[in-house]
Amino acid sequence: MAKNVAQSPLERSSMVSLDQKLAMAKRCSHEGVVAGAKAALVATVATAIPTLASVRMLPWARANLNHSAQALIVSTVAGAAYFIVADKTVLASARRNSFKHE
Repeated sequence: MAKNVAQSPLERSSMVSLDQKLAMAKRCSHEGVVAGAKAALVATVATAIPTLASVRMLPWARANLNHSAQALIVSTVAGAAYFIVADKTVLASARRNSFKHE
């Protein structure tokens, strides 16, 4: 089959529509990644400061939270923040774009 056979207008419009949908999906996912990364950064700082301060000031924390435990606390909160915010951002973007009639 030759690739340069003329396509019908219906085929052309469906390809354009598919390309637009793929571009929109990429944009939505990129927005989610950026928002999730920002949230993870904020959550890391917001968790690391009290965790490190409590290990220095509280005798129980000093005795029971070694470096691995501290890293686990901070990374768990950062990971949760990333996935929650990224998911909410992608869903909000998809909902916003689903009402656009092209």
